[in-house]
Amino acid sequence: MDVVISILAVLAGIIGIIGSIVPALPGPPISWIGLLLMYLWGGTNGNGEPMSTSTLLIWLGVTTLVTLLDYIVPAWFTKLTGGSRYAGWGAAIGLVIGIFLPPVGIVLGTLAGAFIAELVFADKDVWSSAKSALGAFAGFILGTGAKLLCCGLMLWQIIVYM
Repeated sequence: MDVVISILAVLAGIIGIIGSIVPALPGPPISWIGLLLMYLWGGTNGNGEPMSTSTLLIWLGVTTLVTLLDYIVPAWFTKLTGGSRYAGWGAAIGLVIGIFLPPVGIVLGTLAGAFIAELVFADKDVWSSAKSALGAFAGFILGTGAKLLCCGLMLWQIIVYM
């Protein structure tokens, strides 16, 4: 049973990393479930010490914070560069379309989606639309990077406590 739980925990960590990039999967919460599995089934580190409740709760706090920031940071960067809500929506739609051509499609889809949305729906000029698209993209990169870092560290913790 311990082997099955360990495999499920590692899979949760890996799916969490994938979910940090794919918009439909909540990456950090899935990785945290992997940590929870290791905690509940008594995983120990190399010294034979079990995971502490404090460690689990700290990771829950980090997971919550990173997940919330992933919604706030892109919108903040978009507003910072003069973008409207259309840039955020365009970037998200462009990302979903771009997933089918990774990794270039993700980058170009996010930029193109925000740019086109600003140009067409917000009725902005080319320069303003480009500036807004770069802001939306920078926010996306920062949010995605934070999620990847969080999930990568949680996967490392899962492996340590196997």
